[in-house]
Parts: sequence; C-alpha cells; structure tokens
Amino acid sequence: MDATHALAPLCSYFANVEDPRRQHPTTFHSLEAILIITILGTICGAQNWVEIEQWGQAQQAWLSEFLALPHGIPSHDTFGRVFALLDPESLHQAFVAWMSALVARCPEIIALDGKAIRRSLDRADGQGPIHVVSAWASRHALVLAQFKVDAKSNELTALPELLALLHLEGNVVTIDAMGCQVEIARQIIDQGGEYVLSLKLDFGHF
Repeated sequence: MDATHALAPLCSYFANVEDPRRQHPTTFHSLEAILIITILGTICGAQNWVEIEQWGQAQQAWLSEFLALPHGIPSHDTFGRVFALLDPESLHQAFVAWMSALVARCPEIIALDGKAIRRSLDRADGQGPIHVVSAWASRHALVLAQFKVDAKSNELTALPELLALLHLEGNVVTIDAMGCQVEIARQIIDQGGEYVLSLKLDFGHF
C-alpha cells in the first residue's frame, strides 16, 4: 500500500477541524499539511516546532507524495501560530476519533484513571492542582483521551463525559474504586463494552 492510501484515514479524521485562517487569502500552507506533518513528526520524536520543521524538511520528498506542498515545509513560526489559533475542542475530538478507530481494530483493555498534573499547583494565585481523567489503551500503549476535571467538581462527574468520547464496543474498561457506580457500569454496557470495577472495603466497620 502506498503512502497516499495508507494515510488517507488519518487525514479524514482531521478534515473537519476548522481552519482559523480562512479570512486570510495569503495562506501558503494548507491546514491538512500542518496537522499531518505535526502528527507524523511528533510520532517520530520531534518535541518542538523547530524539530517538527526540521523533520518535515528532511522528509519533504516523501511527504509530497500525499500532501500538497507548493510552498515547501511550513516554518516553525507558522506551526506555532496556527496551533495557537486552532479550536482545542475541535482538535481534541479529531484526536479521540482517530485513537478510537485504532483501538477498534482489535479488542482492548481501556484503563480509566484520574491524576493530578505535576507542578500544576499555583499557591500564589490560589489555584489548586489540575486534575484530569485519562483513558489508556493497554495493548496499543496509547492515551485515547483526557478530560479535565472541573475545579468545582470531582473525577466521578468527569467519567461519564470521558466514556462518551470513546468507542467501547468489544473492549473491556477498567476503573478503580472511584468509578464503582451503577450508572458508570450501565453506561459502559450501553456503549457496547464490558467492565472490571475495583471495590474498596472499609474493614474498620466490620
């Protein structure tokens, strides 16, 4: 299979991400090219915009087989500016759809867990640490999705919204004691998945 056919599904998942530069007629690089180069460069180890530009330049001949690059590879400044303008929710939904499609290829164990982001506590501004719940595909070793827990809420209220983003049919969802709720189990079953929920017993009351 050539690169054009192999990467067509990837391109399709990000086709609905709106280009924030549509009001600018002097746009030189398509949003598709910017997104796909960023994704592929990141997979190959690029860790910042400069490295993504360098990776793109090194792979330009190959990238040109399936991307329109009439003006060559975008500069690192262009990558940074475009991503700063993108709607994060739209981009997040595209990523979740792509990750879910990958998982759907074979049965998975999807582990849901809540964590506080390291160094996110800001005592000076009176901000507590940022908490997120994540969905981890064990077989593929991929983070399928993350959902930020509202500061006035808790992880339990975020779990249904995270589950709603995922393709669960044929997969097993594991959650620790925080998700041991009838409503959570019912939602997993309704979405076609199975579950393993952890119980926490308080032996002090026996």
